[in-house]
Amino acid sequence: MEKTEVKDLLEAGVHFGHLTRKWNPNMAPYIYMERNGIHIINLYKTAAKLEDASLALQKIAASGRKILFVATKKQAKDIVAEKAGAAKMPYITERWPGGMLTNFVTIRKAVKKMASIDRMKKDGTFNSLSKKERLQVDRLRAKLEKNLGSISDMTRLPAALFVVDTMREHIAIKEAQKLNIPIFAMVDTNSDPREVDYVIPSNDDASKSINMILSVVTNAITEGLTERKSEKVEQDTPKAKTKVAKKAVAADQEEE
Repeated sequence: MEKTEVKDLLEAGVHFGHLTRKWNPNMAPYIYMERNGIHIINLYKTAAKLEDASLALQKIAASGRKILFVATKKQAKDIVAEKAGAAKMPYITERWPGGMLTNFVTIRKAVKKMASIDRMKKDGTFNSLSKKERLQVDRLRAKLEKNLGSISDMTRLPAALFVVDTMREHIAIKEAQKLNIPIFAMVDTNSDPREVDYVIPSNDDASKSINMILSVVTNAITEGLTERKSEKVEQDTPKAKTKVAKKAVAADQEEE
């Protein structure tokens, strides 16, 4: 995994915090100074925290589990959809569906409903409906796709949450906390870092800064997925299978 340089973070404007009067005192350890009434984030701490978070995310991806990305603010939506999508991870960029985690069974039912509509269209059942019914079904499908389309492959609860703007996504944070799901987040100077397991102190308002941080974490996730793939290939080679078989025989002989 490549180390992130402080100068790259600086160029992306990751160091710009909020107005000093809007600060959260718990962010004090991550603040370097104040300039023109704005808090400046200590980028050396950002770089270290970003590395910790990336390594942890890489491990989760290598274990074959999912990381759910959450960002509904305008500047972050498209970036998250693009980066998380490319890393084959689920994401929420529209409104957070209440109970998305705590009532996951209901959410899965809605996703299954979407799949059943698709099946109806394939097998011709859809065409036997009246024009009005077809319109209603199409509307429902579009609504489900907008809110849940990006999580249709998520068959179980995610292993972690990655959040852009913890204040805006407070409902998602509360749900993850209830279920002990680790939270990774970009945390600006106006937010409370105590709500997050892996804090990445950074400007969560500028698209350039969001893009920079997300590029680093999704690259780490992709590396984790590649690791997993190569391990699987190794396990499937005749040599590896013979090794496993020999181990099993040896274990049996020891038991005897």
